[in-house]
Amino acid sequence: MAAALKIGQRLRGRLGTYTILKSVHENVWTASGTDAGTVIIKTAPVKRLKNEREILDIFQGCPHIRPLLDQTEEPSALVLKFLQDNLLKASNTRKLDKPEIKFVARGVLEALNVFHQAGYVHTDIKPDNILVNYGNETDRFSDVELGDCADAYRVDPNADPFEVGHLIGAAIFRSPEANLQLRWGTATDIWSFGATLISLIWGQDWHIFIPEGCSADDPEHPTQVLVKQASIFGPFPYSYKDIADEERQGILAAINNHINDNGLRKPFSMAEDPELTVEDRNFICKIMRMDPRDRPTAKELLEDPWFN
Repeated sequence: MAAALKIGQRLRGRLGTYTILKSVHENVWTASGTDAGTVIIKTAPVKRLKNEREILDIFQGCPHIRPLLDQTEEPSALVLKFLQDNLLKASNTRKLDKPEIKFVARGVLEALNVFHQAGYVHTDIKPDNILVNYGNETDRFSDVELGDCADAYRVDPNADPFEVGHLIGAAIFRSPEANLQLRWGTATDIWSFGATLISLIWGQDWHIFIPEGCSADDPEHPTQVLVKQASIFGPFPYSYKDIADEERQGILAAINNHINDNGLRKPFSMAEDPELTVEDRNFICKIMRMDPRDRPTAKELLEDPWFN
């Protein structure tokens, strides 16, 4: 169970003392440090806190990954770099323009490239886990960093291809293979990055895979998200037979039939919208491949002409 902190409470770390200023959201506070200025204090159940600390130790000093500054023992907490906002709030306040979107997209991909090259999956890429500092009149953002590494996971490249994958992240940003609880790997982050990119292009808290009339706590929610994913970027290809067991192949067939029978197919490749350029659309379609084996890597995306 995560420790409960109070405003004004002082925590002693290895490198300094921190006074709690205010709650940001559950288990996350801002604090003032004796030498570090404003910082973030994060508590969590022991296992999650230990995992995040170990992950941040591995990637300490890597660009675009929020660093660990210190840790406290009583209560157990992480002291993290403070950034002014996250992209969910920032894009709700004012939509990002294309240069701003490309600036943050490059930062996220550079962070993912470091994660993936080391064999790790972040598992929870979404706008509110991408943190920013504001810049000046010329550049809206000065820094972009990936946060919330508590669920980052090292994948086993030799695992059984039919191994059941544990659920990760929010369903509307989760890849099709992860929503199906198939074995997932670094390509699941690439899908989540693409879903995040779509949300940033339109802004105003609009997310492409939210199913109509189905709340996030409904047991059918992941299945309804799959229907949205397949209707926009599908159908599920025949190649899924190599990664899905018979039960899940049956689910995929039922989803494809449901979409076809009800005229739900809305291919993103044919989307036309004032917010979307042809280059944007092509870049997103390159990312949002239903078969994870067909998705580009973070490194490949960083070299894409879209950034030029």
